[in-house]
Amino acid sequence: MILDHRPCALGEGAFWHPERGQFFWFDILNAKLLSVTEAGPEEWTFPEMVSAAGWVSQDEMVIACESGLILFNLATGRRKPLCTLSAGQHATRSNDGRADRQGGFWWGTMGKRGGDDPGKGAIWRWYHGEVRCLFPAITIPNAICFASDGSFAHFTDTETHKVMRLTLDSHGWPAEEPQVFVDLSAEGLLPDGAVIDAAGVLWLAQWGASRVAAYDPDGCFLRAVAVAAPHASCPAFGGAQLDRLFVTTARQGMSETALAACPDAGKTFVLDGISTGLPEPRVVL
Repeated sequence: MILDHRPCALGEGAFWHPERGQFFWFDILNAKLLSVTEAGPEEWTFPEMVSAAGWVSQDEMVIACESGLILFNLATGRRKPLCTLSAGQHATRSNDGRADRQGGFWWGTMGKRGGDDPGKGAIWRWYHGEVRCLFPAITIPNAICFASDGSFAHFTDTETHKVMRLTLDSHGWPAEEPQVFVDLSAEGLLPDGAVIDAAGVLWLAQWGASRVAAYDPDGCFLRAVAVAAPHASCPAFGGAQLDRLFVTTARQGMSETALAACPDAGKTFVLDGISTGLPEPRVVL
């Protein structure tokens, strides 16, 4: 089912705010934060590209943007810088991101030309005011998500076709080298955004495949659910019972012929009866 008919050039950052009971997402290339409520659609436009969020309070969110992280107030529109990245700032933008269970926030950066800017990005973590580059030389960072107990994290460089897993310490920092969790190379599938449900199942959007696929805690494929647009980009569980799967999609890279064949590309979808998710943790300032 289509949740919102506004087509995104690059929908991303699907996010259910547990205190507001409200779903948010981003159109990265158009520098917009989007939402929809019973009262109708909402949107906020930024002076730079924005891509992912975590919640701090009912009105405040941490948002990943081209220059780093900002604290954004939904009620007033006030924007306050939290951290600024200097490395490659003018040539890169933010992409996927998510809060971890220890109260930190992970996000990825990438070259603005995507796969034509190999290795220009990285994966970063902000925690209690400290910023570290966790993984440099990333091309397209995605699939950032966390176990329910915060014991491990996932991420991918989409171009590698591999979703990684790594153990975290009690403060949420990597405790070992990443290991391959799912390898999609043989299928030629491109991993995008991901989220872990209440049963520990990884739900992975797959760019170009019109689907979100589920993998058990051992990385074995369980099933896939179809999305009525080719470029599924990011899933998130939401709704009052966290039993609705929201999925963003994109129009980026599609020809006029492809768009005519799939006019719903770029719209945002919601799928019911798929699974039950976990509430997103608060980012601790």
